[in-house]
Amino acid sequence: MNLDLRHSVCPHDCPSTCALEVERIDNRTIGRVRGAPDNNYTAGVICAKVARYAERVHHPERLMHPLIRVGEKGDGKFAQISWSEALDHVAQSFINKANKHGKETVWPYFFAGTMGIIQRDGIQRLRHVMGYSRQAANICTELVQNGWIGGAGGPMGPDPREMAESDLIIVWGGNPVSTQVNVMTHITKARKERGARLVVVDAYRSSTAEAADELVLVKPGTDGAVATAIMHVLFRDGFADIEYMKKHTDDWKSLRKHLINKTPKWAEEISGVPAEQIELLASQIGKTDKTYIRIGYGFARSRNGASQVHAVASIAAVGGKFQYLGGGAFWSNRIIFNWNKNIVEGNDALDSSTRILDMSRIGPILTYEDEIVRQGPPVTAMLIQNTNPAAVAPDTHRVLRGLKREDLFLCVHEQFMTETAKMADILLPATTFLEHDDLYQAAGQMHVQVHRAIIDPPGETRSNHWVLSQLAERLGAVHEGFDMTEWELVDRTLKDSGWPGAEELLERKWLDVQPSFDKAHFLEGFPTPNGKFKFSADWSALGPLGYKLPSLPDYCPNIDLATKNKPFRMITSPARNFLNSSFTETPTSKKREGRPEVLIHPKAAAKLGVVSGDRVRLGNEQGSVVLHATLFDGVQRDVIVVESVWPNAAFEEGIGINALISAEPGAPNGGAVFHDTAVWISKLD
Repeated sequence: MNLDLRHSVCPHDCPSTCALEVERIDNRTIGRVRGAPDNNYTAGVICAKVARYAERVHHPERLMHPLIRVGEKGDGKFAQISWSEALDHVAQSFINKANKHGKETVWPYFFAGTMGIIQRDGIQRLRHVMGYSRQAANICTELVQNGWIGGAGGPMGPDPREMAESDLIIVWGGNPVSTQVNVMTHITKARKERGARLVVVDAYRSSTAEAADELVLVKPGTDGAVATAIMHVLFRDGFADIEYMKKHTDDWKSLRKHLINKTPKWAEEISGVPAEQIELLASQIGKTDKTYIRIGYGFARSRNGASQVHAVASIAAVGGKFQYLGGGAFWSNRIIFNWNKNIVEGNDALDSSTRILDMSRIGPILTYEDEIVRQGPPVTAMLIQNTNPAAVAPDTHRVLRGLKREDLFLCVHEQFMTETAKMADILLPATTFLEHDDLYQAAGQMHVQVHRAIIDPPGETRSNHWVLSQLAERLGAVHEGFDMTEWELVDRTLKDSGWPGAEELLERKWLDVQPSFDKAHFLEGFPTPNGKFKFSADWSALGPLGYKLPSLPDYCPNIDLATKNKPFRMITSPARNFLNSSFTETPTSKKREGRPEVLIHPKAAAKLGVVSGDRVRLGNEQGSVVLHATLFDGVQRDVIVVESVWPNAAFEEGIGINALISAEPGAPNGGAVFHDTAVWISKLD
């Protein structure tokens, strides 16, 4: 039987943005989802959770109709209403709240439940036209992005496919086996064809570390010390490329002087990584021209995360690795797409004096404890698309308390009855990516892609763009973007950005926009003001908290350090079968993940009298949660891991792990510090 395979693009919050082939059974049904074999980044490989997407799109618990709350907030009791009734109610509520408190009382809130430019970013157009409060969309990338910008400038770098040409690949602070499987495709090719060595630097023995040749096991928040000591060895042993640094870097002599006492022994005392291991890794880097450092997100999600990223990127500059095919450092290709999103975001209507509220601090914002919100009106109306802050945002207790406020009108546009959806006054059913048109870029690769709907929307589900356009009409928000179809917006955005139009790109499936070797390897200059890599980062130019970070690469101890009362450092790494809170509803993902657990080193567990399967309580000044313990020797003794993001309801007391995560912003410009938490543990009877 000939399969009806349709081109598509994975929309989920992952740097890979995989090119897909979707088996279409009929206009309402899909079968298996595959990676596109002729896309040379995806290369036919996708993660298992997307491969079984039929479980999600055809899930019996998909929201199908507009609903209005009839019970208490959070009870999940709703009654079905018409779309007209729902939209009229939302628009009138926004108007009433704005008339009473001013326009900034309305806060549209979104993130990356879809990465499609049209469906994700269109909410900005409504915000800008109406003058509603702006959003610092910093929960995921702000810290790592500023860390990269601090040294290398705008996010871009050596072609990720070049990892197949590398001889030493260092995955630092990431777990691509679980979260970005295509990275492993190119690493595997290098290992098979070139005998390349894979080293993982992480705070636990992740799935990627299990597959690696070597694991450098660090304490959370101490990567900067290890990176700094590696550079000490590169200078000490003659591996620093002085000629490269003279031409392509700034302030390298100050760095060399600064590093004199930053020895591997010094780093061992901070990080727990043996000095001998640091020496050997530095020697490998020094002797291997084709060293490719793949920078992850995990180690950036700390109060000192930007500084740590800057230190790791600096290794490639000290060693001159950017000169070589298969060498250098890479985080994201974000700037190579040159988007003009004015028609999507309504930037022509933006009033730069409108306040900006930090999405990572939604808890203290909604409880009126945040400094910025206290300078103006409280948030009394919200539209939430593409995110589930009741589960994924830091400081869960405050988030839930804020969402339960009776004076807060909340409209949620969602695919499932998430914990945020249960708080809604009006709940609207959303399409999945298979049921609407969109435009995609990738962060971790180099293709521009478009997608047309493959199946019809089930029930009364509607796309983000449709909802925003309908609300705009009722609110009197005038902008040509609201009068265009999704596909017209795709076409206009492509052409405004200098790319081929929508129909041409659809026929081609994707467009490879990877810059030339010299540009991507910064041989023509780094995207910094003087064209050079900056060893001395100007953090204050990147945000108001820049004063908290050291200019030169170093260990920065401004973290939630372990204490006598809170002796464990906790990280909340992504679970392999979930993606944030997406896929937590699908049967196979739930079965494979089992239940929320905390991974504890056997020696630490023995001291606590804990064995695998025991119930334990984790806590700090934020609160406490109950989990089952699993003994795991893939961490340092005072480090624990809780793989997430599980729904709150999956925990024994109905509150999830993010209850323990502080909403304190990371330096220099905010960002969530999910892997920077000190806790205590006690055994429960």
